[in-house]
Amino acid sequence: MHFTVKIKSFSLLAKNSMERYETGEFESGGYKWKLVIYPSGNKDKNVTEHISLYLAIDAADLLPPDWEVHAIFRFFLHDQIRDNYLTIEDTKKEERRFRGIKLEWGYDKVIPLKTFKDASNGYLVDDMCVFGAEVFVSKQRSMDKGECLELIKESITNKFVFRIENYSKLTSDFYDSNSFNVGIYKWKIWLAPNGEGIGMGSYNSLSLALANKSSLSAGTKIFVEFTMRILDQVNGRHPSAKLSRWFSASSYVHGWNRFISIGSSNLTNMGLLVKDTFVVEAEVTILAVVNTIS
Repeated sequence: MHFTVKIKSFSLLAKNSMERYETGEFESGGYKWKLVIYPSGNKDKNVTEHISLYLAIDAADLLPPDWEVHAIFRFFLHDQIRDNYLTIEDTKKEERRFRGIKLEWGYDKVIPLKTFKDASNGYLVDDMCVFGAEVFVSKQRSMDKGECLELIKESITNKFVFRIENYSKLTSDFYDSNSFNVGIYKWKIWLAPNGEGIGMGSYNSLSLALANKSSLSAGTKIFVEFTMRILDQVNGRHPSAKLSRWFSASSYVHGWNRFISIGSSNLTNMGLLVKDTFVVEAEVTILAVVNTIS
Protein backbone atom coordinates (compact mmCIF):
# COMPACT_ATOMS: atom_id res chain seq x y z
CA MET A 1 0.00 0.00 0.00
CA HIS A 2 1.40 3.38 -1.07
CA PHE A 3 0.08 6.25 1.05
CA THR A 4 0.91 9.93 0.51
CA VAL A 5 0.24 13.12 2.45
CA LYS A 6 0.52 16.54 0.82
CA ILE A 7 1.25 19.44 3.16
CA LYS A 8 0.53 22.95 1.97
CA SER A 9 2.01 25.96 3.80
CA PHE A 10 4.52 23.70 5.56
CA SER A 11 6.15 26.65 7.34
CA LEU A 12 2.93 27.35 9.24
CA LEU A 13 3.25 24.07 11.14
CA ALA A 14 6.10 25.43 13.24
CA LYS A 15 4.65 28.95 13.29
CA ASN A 16 1.38 27.60 14.70
CA SER A 17 3.24 25.42 17.27
CA MET A 18 2.07 22.20 15.62
CA GLU A 19 5.02 20.12 16.79
CA ARG A 20 3.46 16.75 15.84
CA TYR A 21 1.11 15.89 13.01
CA GLU A 22 -0.66 12.54 12.62
CA THR A 23 -2.21 11.69 9.27
CA GLY A 24 -5.50 9.95 8.79
CA GLU A 25 -5.51 6.16 8.77
CA PHE A 26 -4.73 4.00 5.78
CA GLU A 27 -4.95 0.23 5.51
CA SER A 28 -2.26 -2.26 4.58
CA GLY A 29 -2.07 -5.97 5.24
CA GLY A 30 -5.39 -5.88 7.05
CA TYR A 31 -4.22 -3.31 9.61
CA LYS A 32 -4.72 0.44 10.01
CA TRP A 33 -1.67 2.72 9.93
CA LYS A 34 -0.81 6.40 9.97
CA LEU A 35 2.21 8.62 9.49
CA VAL A 36 3.49 10.73 12.35
CA ILE A 37 5.49 13.82 11.33
CA TYR A 38 7.51 16.15 13.53
CA PRO A 39 8.23 19.12 11.21
CA SER A 40 10.92 20.56 13.49
CA GLY A 41 12.18 17.33 15.05
CA ASN A 42 10.97 15.10 17.85
CA LYS A 43 11.73 17.10 20.99
CA ASP A 44 11.07 14.03 23.15
CA LYS A 45 14.19 12.55 21.51
CA ASN A 46 16.09 15.87 21.76
CA VAL A 47 16.01 16.24 17.97
CA THR A 48 16.32 19.68 16.38
CA GLU A 49 16.99 20.99 12.87
CA HIS A 50 15.67 17.75 11.36
CA ILE A 51 12.33 16.28 10.34
CA SER A 52 11.31 13.21 12.33
CA LEU A 53 9.05 10.66 10.64
CA TYR A 54 7.36 7.53 12.03
CA LEU A 55 4.91 4.83 11.05
CA ALA A 56 2.29 4.00 13.70
CA ILE A 57 -0.18 1.13 13.92
CA ASP A 58 -3.67 1.55 15.33
CA ALA A 59 -3.53 0.10 18.85
CA ALA A 60 -7.09 -1.22 18.49
CA ASP A 61 -5.82 -3.60 15.80
CA LEU A 62 -3.53 -5.35 18.28
CA LEU A 63 -6.16 -7.61 19.74
CA PRO A 64 -5.88 -9.82 21.65
CA PRO A 65 -3.40 -7.85 23.83
CA ASP A 66 -0.52 -10.27 23.20
CA TRP A 67 -0.73 -9.81 19.42
CA GLU A 68 2.11 -8.39 17.35
CA VAL A 69 2.48 -7.42 13.69
CA HIS A 70 5.75 -7.70 11.76
CA ALA A 71 6.13 -5.21 8.91
CA ILE A 72 8.71 -3.85 6.50
CA PHE A 73 8.19 -0.23 5.50
CA ARG A 74 9.83 2.64 3.71
CA PHE A 75 9.18 6.35 3.49
CA PHE A 76 9.25 8.66 0.47
CA LEU A 77 9.83 12.35 0.00
CA HIS A 78 8.75 13.72 -3.38
CA ASP A 79 11.30 15.68 -5.42
CA GLN A 80 8.86 17.99 -7.21
CA ILE A 81 11.49 19.34 -9.61
CA ARG A 82 12.74 16.03 -10.99
CA ASP A 83 9.49 14.16 -10.27
CA ASN A 84 11.12 11.30 -8.40
CA TYR A 85 11.30 10.22 -4.80
CA LEU A 86 13.91 10.19 -2.07
CA THR A 87 13.50 6.78 -0.42
CA ILE A 88 14.17 6.34 3.29
CA GLU A 89 14.37 2.73 4.44
CA ASP A 90 16.37 0.26 6.46
CA THR A 91 19.20 -0.85 4.18
CA LYS A 92 18.89 -4.39 5.60
CA LYS A 93 15.10 -4.33 5.13
CA GLU A 94 14.63 -5.75 8.60
CA GLU A 95 11.15 -6.40 9.93
CA ARG A 96 9.89 -4.21 12.75
CA ARG A 97 7.60 -5.57 15.46
CA PHE A 98 4.57 -3.43 16.22
CA ARG A 99 2.96 -4.31 19.54
CA GLY A 100 1.32 -2.81 22.60
CA ILE A 101 4.51 -1.36 24.07
CA LYS A 102 5.93 -0.26 20.70
CA LEU A 103 3.29 1.23 18.39
CA GLU A 104 5.64 3.43 16.35
CA TRP A 105 8.78 2.84 14.31
CA GLY A 106 10.67 5.30 12.18
CA TYR A 107 13.50 7.80 12.04
CA ASP A 108 14.33 10.55 14.50
CA LYS A 109 16.40 12.36 11.87
CA VAL A 110 14.93 11.58 8.47
CA ILE A 111 16.37 14.69 6.74
CA PRO A 112 18.06 17.90 7.91
CA LEU A 113 15.76 20.92 7.70
CA LYS A 114 18.45 22.85 5.82
CA THR A 115 18.49 20.19 3.08
CA PHE A 116 14.71 19.90 3.09
CA LYS A 117 14.18 23.65 2.68
CA ASP A 118 16.83 24.09 -0.01
CA ALA A 119 14.64 24.85 -3.04
CA SER A 120 17.13 23.28 -5.44
CA ASN A 121 16.47 19.85 -3.90
CA GLY A 122 12.79 20.02 -4.85
CA TYR A 123 11.40 18.72 -1.55
CA LEU A 124 9.75 21.98 -0.52
CA VAL A 125 8.33 23.99 -3.42
CA ASP A 126 6.08 26.99 -2.85
CA ASP A 127 5.93 25.89 0.79
CA MET A 128 4.35 22.57 -0.24
CA CYS A 129 5.74 19.05 0.22
CA VAL A 130 4.65 15.43 -0.18
CA PHE A 131 5.56 12.55 2.13
CA GLY A 132 4.70 8.93 1.45
CA ALA A 133 4.98 5.44 2.87
CA GLU A 134 4.73 1.83 1.76
CA VAL A 135 3.96 -0.90 4.28
CA PHE A 136 4.37 -4.64 3.76
CA VAL A 137 2.95 -6.82 6.53
CA SER A 138 5.08 -9.97 6.66
CA LYS A 139 3.43 -11.83 9.52
CA GLN A 140 1.39 -11.53 12.65
CA ARG A 141 1.38 -13.74 15.68
CA SER A 142 0.86 -14.03 19.38
CA MET A 143 3.92 -12.81 21.23
CA ASP A 144 6.08 -14.77 23.59
CA LYS A 145 5.35 -14.03 27.21
CA GLY A 146 7.58 -11.98 29.48
CA GLU A 147 7.36 -10.31 32.84
CA CYS A 148 7.84 -6.88 34.39
CA LEU A 149 9.40 -6.50 37.84
CA GLU A 150 8.35 -3.27 39.56
CA LEU A 151 10.37 -2.34 42.63
CA ILE A 152 8.29 0.00 44.78
CA LYS A 153 10.20 3.17 45.72
CA GLU A 154 7.84 4.14 48.52
CA SER A 155 7.03 0.78 50.05
CA ILE A 156 3.45 0.12 51.16
CA THR A 157 3.07 -0.95 54.81
CA ASN A 158 0.16 -1.74 57.09
CA LYS A 159 -0.31 -3.32 60.51
CA PHE A 160 -3.18 -5.49 61.66
CA VAL A 161 -4.05 -6.97 65.08
CA PHE A 162 -5.72 -10.38 65.40
CA ARG A 163 -7.29 -10.88 68.86
CA ILE A 164 -8.24 -14.47 69.79
CA GLU A 165 -10.41 -14.88 72.88
CA ASN A 166 -11.00 -18.12 74.85
CA TYR A 167 -7.65 -19.35 73.55
CA SER A 168 -7.47 -22.35 75.89
CA LYS A 169 -10.80 -23.58 74.55
CA LEU A 170 -9.91 -23.53 70.87
CA THR A 171 -10.66 -26.85 69.15
CA SER A 172 -10.18 -26.25 65.42
CA ASP A 173 -6.90 -26.82 63.62
CA PHE A 174 -6.85 -23.37 62.02
CA TYR A 175 -8.22 -19.91 62.66
CA ASP A 176 -7.95 -16.95 60.39
CA SER A 177 -8.38 -13.23 60.99
CA ASN A 178 -10.57 -10.82 59.12
CA SER A 179 -8.92 -9.63 55.93
CA PHE A 180 -6.95 -6.39 55.84
CA ASN A 181 -5.53 -4.35 53.00
CA VAL A 182 -1.95 -3.61 52.08
CA GLY A 183 -2.06 -1.68 48.84
CA ILE A 184 -4.61 -3.31 46.51
CA TYR A 185 -4.09 -6.75 48.03
CA LYS A 186 -5.99 -8.40 50.89
CA TRP A 187 -4.29 -10.46 53.58
CA LYS A 188 -5.13 -12.63 56.59
CA ILE A 189 -3.29 -13.94 59.61
CA TRP A 190 -3.52 -17.72 59.99
CA LEU A 191 -3.12 -19.34 63.41
CA ALA A 192 -2.76 -23.07 64.08
CA PRO A 193 -3.07 -23.25 67.93
CA ASN A 194 -1.62 -26.77 68.07
CA GLY A 195 0.91 -26.24 65.34
CA GLU A 196 1.42 -27.89 61.99
CA GLY A 197 4.22 -29.77 60.28
CA ILE A 198 7.28 -30.10 62.47
CA GLY A 199 5.67 -27.86 65.09
CA MET A 200 2.55 -29.94 65.59
CA GLY A 201 1.77 -30.70 69.23
CA SER A 202 4.53 -28.53 70.69
CA TYR A 203 4.31 -25.09 69.10
CA ASN A 204 1.67 -22.87 67.63
CA SER A 205 2.07 -21.94 63.96
CA LEU A 206 1.59 -18.46 62.49
CA SER A 207 1.35 -17.56 58.83
CA LEU A 208 0.50 -14.69 56.53
CA ALA A 209 -1.98 -15.58 53.76
CA LEU A 210 -2.94 -13.75 50.57
CA ALA A 211 -6.72 -13.58 50.92
CA ASN A 212 -7.67 -12.52 47.38
CA LYS A 213 -5.40 -14.88 45.47
CA SER A 214 -8.17 -15.74 43.01
CA SER A 215 -8.16 -12.14 41.74
CA LEU A 216 -4.50 -12.22 40.74
CA SER A 217 -3.65 -12.29 37.06
CA ALA A 218 -1.71 -15.31 35.86
CA GLY A 219 1.98 -14.79 36.56
CA THR A 220 1.50 -12.02 39.15
CA LYS A 221 3.84 -12.28 42.14
CA ILE A 222 4.16 -10.00 45.17
CA PHE A 223 7.37 -9.71 47.18
CA VAL A 224 6.51 -9.07 50.81
CA GLU A 225 8.47 -8.49 53.99
CA PHE A 226 6.36 -9.30 57.04
CA THR A 227 6.79 -9.45 60.80
CA MET A 228 4.58 -11.39 63.21
CA ARG A 229 4.46 -10.36 66.87
CA ILE A 230 2.68 -11.99 69.80
CA LEU A 231 1.77 -9.01 71.97
CA ASP A 232 3.03 -9.22 75.56
CA GLN A 233 0.07 -7.75 77.44
CA VAL A 234 1.98 -7.48 80.73
CA ASN A 235 5.64 -6.69 80.23
CA GLY A 236 5.60 -5.09 76.78
CA ARG A 237 8.10 -7.61 75.38
CA HIS A 238 6.74 -8.96 72.11
CA PRO A 239 8.21 -12.19 70.66
CA SER A 240 8.54 -11.62 66.93
CA ALA A 241 9.94 -13.04 63.72
CA LYS A 242 10.44 -11.63 60.22
CA LEU A 243 10.36 -13.19 56.76
CA SER A 244 10.61 -12.01 53.14
CA ARG A 245 8.72 -14.13 50.63
CA TRP A 246 7.13 -14.13 47.16
CA PHE A 247 3.34 -14.57 47.21
CA SER A 248 1.29 -15.73 44.22
CA ALA A 249 -1.95 -17.56 43.42
CA SER A 250 -0.16 -20.89 43.81
CA SER A 251 2.06 -19.94 46.76
CA TYR A 252 -0.16 -17.78 48.94
CA VAL A 253 0.71 -18.77 52.53
CA HIS A 254 4.07 -18.31 54.28
CA GLY A 255 5.05 -18.38 57.91
CA TRP A 256 6.42 -20.42 60.80
CA ASN A 257 5.52 -23.99 61.83
CA ARG A 258 7.21 -23.44 65.19
CA PHE A 259 6.53 -19.93 66.42
CA ILE A 260 6.24 -20.35 70.21
CA SER A 261 5.63 -23.18 72.70
CA ILE A 262 1.89 -23.79 73.03
CA GLY A 263 1.56 -24.56 76.76
CA SER A 264 -1.01 -22.22 78.30
CA SER A 265 1.08 -21.87 81.46
CA ASN A 266 4.11 -20.87 79.37
CA LEU A 267 2.07 -18.29 77.47
CA THR A 268 0.56 -16.94 80.68
CA ASN A 269 3.92 -16.64 82.44
CA MET A 270 5.30 -14.73 79.47
CA GLY A 271 2.38 -12.30 79.54
CA LEU A 272 1.16 -13.52 76.16
CA LEU A 273 -2.12 -14.97 77.42
CA VAL A 274 -4.15 -12.61 79.60
CA LYS A 275 -7.76 -13.38 80.50
CA ASP A 276 -7.45 -16.24 78.02
CA THR A 277 -6.88 -13.75 75.20
CA PHE A 278 -4.06 -14.18 72.72
CA VAL A 279 -3.10 -11.21 70.52
CA VAL A 280 -1.08 -11.35 67.29
CA GLU A 281 0.08 -8.36 65.26
CA ALA A 282 1.20 -8.55 61.64
CA GLU A 283 3.22 -5.80 59.96
CA VAL A 284 3.23 -6.27 56.18
CA THR A 285 5.30 -4.35 53.61
CA ILE A 286 5.03 -4.78 49.84
CA LEU A 287 8.44 -4.25 48.21
CA ALA A 288 7.95 -5.43 44.62
CA VAL A 289 5.36 -6.76 42.19
CA VAL A 290 5.84 -8.90 39.08
CA ASN A 291 3.27 -8.91 36.27
CA THR A 292 3.35 -10.74 32.95
CA ILE A 293 3.76 -8.65 29.81
CA SER A 294 3.45 -9.28 26.12
